[in-house]
Amino acid sequence: MPRSFSYIVFTYVVIVLFSQNTFAKEYLVKTPDEYKKVTSDLDAGDEVVLANGVWTDFEVLFKAKGTAQAPITLRAETPGQVFLTGLSNLRLAGEYLVVSGLVFKDGYTPTGEVISFKQNDDNLANHSRVTQVVIDNFSNPEKFEQDKWVVMYGKHNRFDHSNLVGKRNAGVTMAVRLPNENSQQNYHQIDHNYFGPRPILGSNGGETLRIGTSHYSLTDSFTTIENNYFDRCNGEVEIISNKSGKNRILNNVFFESRGTLTLRHGNGNLVEGNVFFGNGVDHTGGIRVINRDQIIRNNYMEGLTGYRFGSGFTIMNGVPNSTINRYHQVDNALIENNTLVDVDHIHFAAGSDAERTAAPINSQFQNNLIFNSKNTDGISIFDDISGVKFTGNLVSKGIEPSINNGFKVTDLTMERAENGLLYPVGKMPKVGSSETLKPIQKDQVGASYYPKTEPDIDFDSGKVIEVTATENALFNAINNANSGDVLLLENGDYYIGKVIKLNKTITIKAKNRKHVTLYPERSTFVDINNFGSLKLVNLVISGKRAPDSAGNTLIRTSRIPMQRNYRLEIAGSIIKDLNVNHSYHLFDAGHRSLADYIKITNTTMSQITGDIMRLNKETDDLGIYNAEYIYFNNNLLENVEGAVAKVYRGGTDESTFGPHFIMKGNVLKNVGKGKRNKNAASVSLHGVQVAQISENKWFDSAPVDIEHTVGEPITAVANNEFTATLAPKVVELRASGPHTATLDNNIINK
Repeated sequence: MPRSFSYIVFTYVVIVLFSQNTFAKEYLVKTPDEYKKVTSDLDAGDEVVLANGVWTDFEVLFKAKGTAQAPITLRAETPGQVFLTGLSNLRLAGEYLVVSGLVFKDGYTPTGEVISFKQNDDNLANHSRVTQVVIDNFSNPEKFEQDKWVVMYGKHNRFDHSNLVGKRNAGVTMAVRLPNENSQQNYHQIDHNYFGPRPILGSNGGETLRIGTSHYSLTDSFTTIENNYFDRCNGEVEIISNKSGKNRILNNVFFESRGTLTLRHGNGNLVEGNVFFGNGVDHTGGIRVINRDQIIRNNYMEGLTGYRFGSGFTIMNGVPNSTINRYHQVDNALIENNTLVDVDHIHFAAGSDAERTAAPINSQFQNNLIFNSKNTDGISIFDDISGVKFTGNLVSKGIEPSINNGFKVTDLTMERAENGLLYPVGKMPKVGSSETLKPIQKDQVGASYYPKTEPDIDFDSGKVIEVTATENALFNAINNANSGDVLLLENGDYYIGKVIKLNKTITIKAKNRKHVTLYPERSTFVDINNFGSLKLVNLVISGKRAPDSAGNTLIRTSRIPMQRNYRLEIAGSIIKDLNVNHSYHLFDAGHRSLADYIKITNTTMSQITGDIMRLNKETDDLGIYNAEYIYFNNNLLENVEGAVAKVYRGGTDESTFGPHFIMKGNVLKNVGKGKRNKNAASVSLHGVQVAQISENKWFDSAPVDIEHTVGEPITAVANNEFTATLAPKVVELRASGPHTATLDNNIINK
């Protein structure tokens, strides 16, 4: 009896699979030359194993063709014990490739991409997977030299269970590119990754994940982004920048991340099951909606403070007949069954201006739940919203809805369920997010072998080291200390004969302020370098022994552009006699340096010929600036010839949140009137996005000078007293009409 055709086919498949598995080889390679030789001729099912150790300046090309049943693998001998350092990268090209277990650290890519799913434009990777890899602080030392860490090309590729942590230079952390038909409608999958902390960039170009570009934004990508954890991804206003169509963004968690999931370009995307935990952190946002046919369903947002383009929820206005790179009108958006708990701002028709006049149309906002303990729904309306139909939405008791129709006030009691989310107690209509929602946990994502460490070392987290007043004692103590240590100074005078190049997180504190004085004897006391952060507590610092030369600086940042952000705190101290010559400044930030924050509190500063804080080096007007937050509170200033602060942020970029300037409870006597203070102001703010100046007293000092530029700056000058000091001056340099600052309850004593 003849055998059936199906039996013959089955037998053939078994033989082929058996043959592939039988003849597949495993190659353990120990040098780049061995790797190059082995990979020149790989067959389906082969495995290339990189030996444990450090591979320096290794540009890996993994080019081969496997099969679905027998992929070709490149892996670490032991996951997490193969380190690619120096100028290293990885390119994949071919079919059915798998890469796993590699760690990129202590270096940066010599090209524009660390991991690329292509060799060149003619050789892409398809049906390939990169899994269990780590890119850890693998950043170009030139902060504004752009590169990307992972870029997906081709089709049907997957990037999963990997760590991307600490990108500090410009350029998106991960991108999906659609430059031609070979990479469009790609059906990529990006899942179970740990997008670890990305520090504030202080400029455009700090997105964490981008799908597409504006040039190809009307093309569909069909990429799925699911079950990823975005941990404090603070690069810029767009955490995810979606710039293509038909993508699915599902079940991701955004933890204390500044910015939003932004549907910037592209149509027909689905955003479902995502969870946003802001925990009250500044500028934490949710979802921003632009373009056609978007579905935003079953998402949970809690404790989000962001506003404007970074708000908890935003529907944008568009540009009529928009070009491909501007703002397309929101049309046919479906926003349903989302929960918003203590979300400060919900914006409809946001961005309305002379250009963005196309209000949303044909859209529905239904069955959403808004609970707010501040008794406000947080809703702001910037244009006509008749094109949005509101039905079946609930708001908590005590809220007077900003929109009359479609919102019902309900007495809600919220309890936290096992999944960590808040839900109404008792029987309720089917509104808000589902109780079946299961936010992915931090320990469920990323490379299983690699720890998720904190990005910065906290002040005062290390040992307390007692220092006595002997020659070079402080200099030597800093050299021998570890990051986080506290140097506790015994009584005595400390003569600092060397410039301290600081590359650690260090606190210097006097045991007894009355009996400890520091005398810097060089033009600079501390020079903050990469990895350096400084905290000074209860010190007396005198500039009497500094060299008699113009332009001394007590504290400065490196004169070489810095890759890493730093922190500076001065508390409870006395800083005096910075007057051995003119222009002796307390702090001077270098070009291309960025402070996460500067805090000067409860400190007396007197007899100073220069400025207190110089944060004005980025005058090339590219939207870059020198400090994210500046706090200047409860200080006394006397006879300071320069300004309290000179802060400059130029350009037209709107993708960042800072600078922020907070000045409260200070007393200023004879400040800012020196002939070399060209601004002729005691406080000079240009382009600052948030300024709060309150409860200060000026006596015989130069005025406050504020210049508004781009964005919608929030400025409040309130409850201050100006004696023999001109009133504050606020001007709009870009917007027409009167300034938008709030000036309340200020007393002007002529």
